[in-house]
This record gives sequence, structure tokens and C-alpha cells, in this order.
Amino acid sequence: MATTDLLIKNARAVRPGGGADEPPAVDIAVANGVITEIGPGLTGADRVVDAEGLLAFPGVVDAHQHWGIYQDLSADTETESRACAQGGVTTSITYMRTGRYYLNKGGAYRDFVPEVLDRMEGRSFVDHALHLAPMTAEHIAEIPSLIADYGITSFKIFMFYGGHGLHGRSADQADFLMIPPGERYDLAHFEFVMRGIQRARAQFGTGLSLSLHCETAEIMAAYSDLVERSGELSGLRAYSASRPAHSEGLAVTMASYLAHETGLAGINLLHLSSAKAVEAALTMAAAFPEVDFRREVTIGHLLADVDTAHGIGGKVNPPLRERADVEALWRHLLAGELDWVVSDHACCRDEQKFGADPDDVFAAKSGFGGAEYLLPGLVGEGRKRGLPLTRIAELTATNPARRYGLTGKGVLDVGYDADIVLVDPDARWTVRAADSESAQEYTPFEGFDMSARVTEVFLRGLPIYANGQVVGDPRGRYLRRDPAS
Repeated sequence: MATTDLLIKNARAVRPGGGADEPPAVDIAVANGVITEIGPGLTGADRVVDAEGLLAFPGVVDAHQHWGIYQDLSADTETESRACAQGGVTTSITYMRTGRYYLNKGGAYRDFVPEVLDRMEGRSFVDHALHLAPMTAEHIAEIPSLIADYGITSFKIFMFYGGHGLHGRSADQADFLMIPPGERYDLAHFEFVMRGIQRARAQFGTGLSLSLHCETAEIMAAYSDLVERSGELSGLRAYSASRPAHSEGLAVTMASYLAHETGLAGINLLHLSSAKAVEAALTMAAAFPEVDFRREVTIGHLLADVDTAHGIGGKVNPPLRERADVEALWRHLLAGELDWVVSDHACCRDEQKFGADPDDVFAAKSGFGGAEYLLPGLVGEGRKRGLPLTRIAELTATNPARRYGLTGKGVLDVGYDADIVLVDPDARWTVRAADSESAQEYTPFEGFDMSARVTEVFLRGLPIYANGQVVGDPRGRYLRRDPAS
């Protein structure tokens, strides 16, 4: 029998299906990075940590991050994985694509992915995996090799890139996306991506899935022009109006019909930000029951709105919305109609975010970090609204781990990786960007009052956050995934 390396005593383990929302205190034994026993009265370990009745959650599987989008990927991997550790995220799945930003290059993924993995190696404090976006016909042809060679089982379409830039209107999408002459990134390409993944599912297994950023380029371009010409709105409210909620709903509808047409069952609808988007997603699920839809929401869209976010640093795609949309998202979350909560973490520093005019929301870069606030924000606000602790564990860990083939992650149970987060559910603190481990110097959550705090984090039984600091060396591993899982 393996020697117990770590024993966490007196922890109220939050386990999906565990019943009581105020779980009793138990002990958690760890050996060789894996949970070996959970129960009362355990003894005998090289190291003992007394949780003193704090909640123990499975390490967060943040299934939507963007490492390296605005900073060098090597640097971003280090700093933003530290922010992950600070917030209880022990596994990050980050989106990558060719084109502007990220590595700022086009070409085949057989050349691109090894460089990505090389830049990340040895720098992450948390385990990590990749989603990839097939931007060209060559990328679609590469899907089988990406699965076999790198264990990449999840792919993405950015629907609005067909005619809209990352931050607003774009004059030359082919140049922005670095796609070959004669190719287009449009609905037809989206269909061909789906058909390529469906062929791969038949070859490799049904663990493959496709995620979609659902906004409609033509609607956004037209409304951006209207909003800017009228000059009646400013700040985050102007940006939300320029990318209206029905643009999301329409894109969800088109994507869902294409999934039905191509027979692709594994569809993930990302960062739904509005009542209209979720309503469209639920309508499509009823219309096409053969498609296994999953619906995602971000902690930013659950906590902040166009009025409460701290300035235009809250610019993100899709935008932060009105308070009525925030409340609608919570209703759907409490009703069990959303599947997981993510950060959509994308570190964007001051000089990149705000540019020459710090008051022009249309000139600002899109995206912000937030992994530090995902679990404490959901625990604090969720408990106020009656969201069970077990449901929080499912939303932040179990559900994304299962969907994305991370078979050893997402659950506090024997045989799973000892990714464990201790949370004080009664802590009171105020968000300050200066306290974050991220390289980002601001946060749209500045001044938000939090009512839960991450106190200690273990990655495969090794401490990575304690006493308010990231500890140890970067020990995060790249996770290959099995498409048959």
C-alpha cells in the first residue's frame, strides 16, 4: 500500500451527488498525487494539513482561457497560471489559433502546435490543455493528426470572424486571420469544420467536441456603425449595443442548424451573455434533440453588468450586458440549464487595453482576466442565491472535466488527481487589481465585495497556493486527452 504523502484533516468535502449542502468534515488522504481515501479519522501521513472545517472543492477546471493572446506565450503561461492558482484553478484549457495575436503567424498546425507546447513547457503552475480553431482547409485536414499526435480533442469556431475583427470592424479579415488566398472564414467553412470533426468522431470516438463563439458579423458591423454615428451611448453600454443580444441568438440558431445538418452531436455554446442567447440555445436543444448541446457562461457575465463593471476595462466579447441579462443568466443557472462556468481569462495590460484614448471603448482591446475570481465569486454570489455547493463543484470542475475528456480531474474521489481547493465561505474581502498575481494591472471587478475566499490549493497533492501566496515551482503538466473518453 502506498505511503500517504498528504492528509488533509477536517475538510468539508464538496462532492457532486454528495447530498447535504453543508457537508460533514472528513479527511482526505493523498499518495503519489492521487486521492487514496476519504473518510473520518484517517491517520498516518508525511504531511498533515488541518482544514479547520473549511470547504474542500475539486480543483477548478477552467475550460475557457486565452494564454498568450496579448503577451508572449511563455511569459503569459507563468503569470496567468499564477493567477489561476490564486483562484483555485488547477486545470486550464486555453484556446489557440493561427493569425494575428497569439503567435502572430499562419500556416499548418503541425508547425504551430509544437511551438506552443515548447513555449509553455516548464512554466505553468497548473495543469493545462489546448482547444484549437481550424482556420483553414489545411487545418481541417489536420484534425486526425492533432488528435493522434497531441491529444487535442476539442475545437473552436469564432463565428464573428467572418467579417468582424477581434475588437470591432475589420477592413481585411484575410490579413487578420492569415488565411491563404482564395479561402474564406465564413458559414461554409464552419460547415466544413463540423464535417471534419464528425469524420474524426467516427474514426476516434465521441469524446470530440466543437465549441462556438456565437455572434453574427453582419449584425455587429451594422450596429457598430449605428451606435458610433449616433453618439448617444458611451462606454460599455455603447459596446453592448454595438453587438446586440439578438446577434448572439441568430448565431446560435445558425450554428445549431449546421450541427443538425452535419450530424455533429458534440456542440458547446460558449459564454452565453444574454437572455436572448440562452433562449435561442434552449430552443435549438428542443428542436434538435440528437445534438448534445452544452451551454457555458462566464463569471464576468454573472457578476458584472454595463453599469457595475469598473470602466471600459470590462470590454469583452460578447459584451457585458444590462442587469436584466445578468439576472436571466442566474435564473437559467439555478434552473440547471447552463452546464459550466468559466473565466474566459485573457490578460490584457493597461497599454494594450486602453490605447491612445482611455475613454474610447471602440478603440480598447477586448477581454480581461478573471480566473482569480471564478470560484470565490461563484461560491459567494451563488450561496446568496441558493445555488447548492454540490452544483458549484459540478459547474466549475466536474462538468467541464467530463465534457473535455479530463478523466482524472473534476471530482474529489478515490482514484482522481488530488487537485483540492480549500475555501473559506465566510471570508469578506474587496477585489483590488494590485492583489492579483496576473500581469494585468486593472480589473473590471475592482471594488467588488466578495464573500468567499480561496485559502489553499493543491495540484496533484502538491501545494501551489498557501498563506496568500503562490508557492513552489511550476509543476503544471500538459494534458493529452483521449477522444474515446
